Amino acid sequence: MKFFIDTANLDEIKQAQDLGILDGVTTNPSLMAKEGITGDENVMKHYKAICEIVDDNVSAEVISTDFDGMVKEGEKLAALNDKIVVKIPMIKDGVKALKYFSDKGIRTNCTLIFSAGQALLAAKAGANYVSPFLGRLDDIGADSLGLVEDIRLIFDNYGYETEILAASIRNSTHIVECAKIGADVMTGPLSSILGLLKHPLTDNGLAQFLADHKKAAGK
Repeated sequence: MKFFIDTANLDEIKQAQDLGILDGVTTNPSLMAKEGITGDENVMKHYKAICEIVDDNVSAEVISTDFDGMVKEGEKLAALNDKIVVKIPMIKDGVKALKYFSDKGIRTNCTLIFSAGQALLAAKAGANYVSPFLGRLDDIGADSLGLVEDIRLIFDNYGYETEILAASIRNSTHIVECAKIGADVMTGPLSSILGLLKHPLTDNGLAQFLADHKKAAGK
């Protein structure tokens, strides 16, 4: 399973990279705004800065909702660095843009996936990643993990190479459950990734080991 971090915060990206387990980054306009990154020029500079930290897979989102606009923005983003994956919304013109970029050899991540049918369309159009939003589905009482299972089944049935990128991860349990189902990628906040480290028995065991060592050393 690939681990992506969902943020535009450079310090958090560096922390995840330093762990040695980071495979990529996902961002969106909201995350950029949260870091005070505004204006096209500053956003482009920030994407470049992210690319300097990670090895690959930096999802950069277009903001246009028409085909021509998405193509123009996507090509500009892709030209920044070969690590860029153009993030396209799941709308009609978005599907057309996915096909266009696929034919051009530009990697894409289809975002705002909330149904298996949407994921199927994106895969048919050649998306490299589809991003079902787990947290937002959970918020409305929907079965987010069931959706991931359905997409996994469909992709396996027909041999689609599109990877399932479980997005809107809210906690470490989400990550483990998605791994059990067979999601190819997870993306979430640093806190969810670090949450995988924690278990009270680990903490208690380490404390006991250190205490016993201190006694044996006569301290």
